[in-house]
Amino acid sequence: MTFGARVRGWFQRTGSEALGWILVVLGVFMLVLPGPGLLGMFAGIALLAKHYTWADRLVEPLEEKAVEAARYGVATIPRIIVSVLGIVWVAAVGLVWFLSPEIPEFEILGVGFGPELPAAGWVGAVGIWFSDLIAVVLLVYSIRRWR
Repeated sequence: MTFGARVRGWFQRTGSEALGWILVVLGVFMLVLPGPGLLGMFAGIALLAKHYTWADRLVEPLEEKAVEAARYGVATIPRIIVSVLGIVWVAAVGLVWFLSPEIPEFEILGVGFGPELPAAGWVGAVGIWFSDLIAVVLLVYSIRRWR
């Protein structure tokens, strides 16, 4: 048995399960931090579906809804334009996070914010831009597949 075959076998048994759990946990964190949280959680559950029945039952309806939403989103030119404008908006928000301007201090439910943006700087910006890149890839894929 070659080394490559052993690595593939390990990943199919153990590595995919470990990566699935890591993606689910990172997805939960990215729900409140800049990043594609729902996408990370979905990818993790999709990997776990090979190992757990509960995950497989979750993936099927999620996949159907995702395909339905993608078809709906590219059904007309105005919807595609709105999607592109949303992508541009998210890129602009990433630029604001990168520049990290001072904001007024305020409090929500006892949690104080300001004078810096939460997760300000290049780390937050990269997370936002990564989400934007995923949106671009998914939009292009949806247009090519369903238009």
